[in-house]
Amino acid sequence: MSKYTTGELAKLCGVTVRTVQYYDTRGILIPSELSEGGRRLYSDDDLKRMKIICFLRELDLSIDAVSQILKEEHPEKVISLLIEQQETALSEEISGKQEKLDKLRELKNGLKGKTEFSLETIGDIAAIMEGRKKLKKLHLMMVLTGIPVTALQWFSIIFWIVKGIWWPFIVWVLVAIPWAILISRYYFDHVKYICPECHEVFKPTMKEAFWANHTPTARKLTCTSCGRKGFCVEVWGGTGE
Repeated sequence: MSKYTTGELAKLCGVTVRTVQYYDTRGILIPSELSEGGRRLYSDDDLKRMKIICFLRELDLSIDAVSQILKEEHPEKVISLLIEQQETALSEEISGKQEKLDKLRELKNGLKGKTEFSLETIGDIAAIMEGRKKLKKLHLMMVLTGIPVTALQWFSIIFWIVKGIWWPFIVWVLVAIPWAILISRYYFDHVKYICPECHEVFKPTMKEAFWANHTPTARKLTCTSCGRKGFCVEVWGGTGE
């Protein structure tokens, strides 16, 4: 069985030595053994685990989220579902870009031949894959609407501490609670989740979803079909979609 030093593992995975050492301190990639001189040595299984961690990090999952997923009873099922979702997204992206390229070439050849093109044909060149982008738009909308609420929160706290005036904080509470309720209801009305066990798409209750442990792309829920409780992958599922 091969053994890898910290530097060799970092090179094979395209990360820095410091990154490997940091994952060790966080307890998500502990070396299989130490040499007589105290050097970390990693096995082939450690290399595979490191590649999985790198993949999850590329999906913008936090270190805590990665740690939570790896602690699941069957983390491979969640990871497999994430891989399938990423593969589908990349395939759709490639297909969409190929379609755009084909239309650009068609337009280019048509213009060379002085063929008339309608505005509708030209407009189709910039076709957008709405399905894949809707979740990103939803997340962006939540962030943008949350910025002024967060700004008001910090202003009210600082104002209270510095000036001793508390009423701006009460104003923030009166604004924040309705905002949280409305934005949460809107959000959960527009998403669904895939169970990695039975692969059913389901919509949990708002109460369960709101309080569930979550990452940017998954949420720990109980599947309404098979009863499995664990991380389920989030997908677009708006009303009428």
